[in-house]
Amino acid sequence: MDYKELDIWVQARMLVKTVYVLTKSFPQDEQFSLTSQVRRCVISVPSNIAEGCGRQSNKETIHFLHIARGSLFELETQLILAGDLNYISDTDIVLKEIERVKKLLNGFINYHKKL
Repeated sequence: MDYKELDIWVQARMLVKTVYVLTKSFPQDEQFSLTSQVRRCVISVPSNIAEGCGRQSNKETIHFLHIARGSLFELETQLILAGDLNYISDTDIVLKEIERVKKLLNGFINYHKKL
């Protein structure tokens, strides 16, 4: 199956859009720090899923899926911090979206572990 047809990749792309819209409201002085870091994290998720799907072995695929998973945890932490700094008024929606992507990714990792 083409990675672009995978629900996990599609959901990760939707998360990118959500985060980009959300970070537009961050203060200008955060442009080269937290805003940049958050955006790099979120882009890493679908990128590493795609890269993992393009690898030759299951072991390599799982490695890149774990990198994507780590980026999700990093993203979650950064958005919680953005909430603590009052850059985001309601983190619940985006954190639920991250949780959904985490569950899909964990399932995809478990699927590859069984192959």
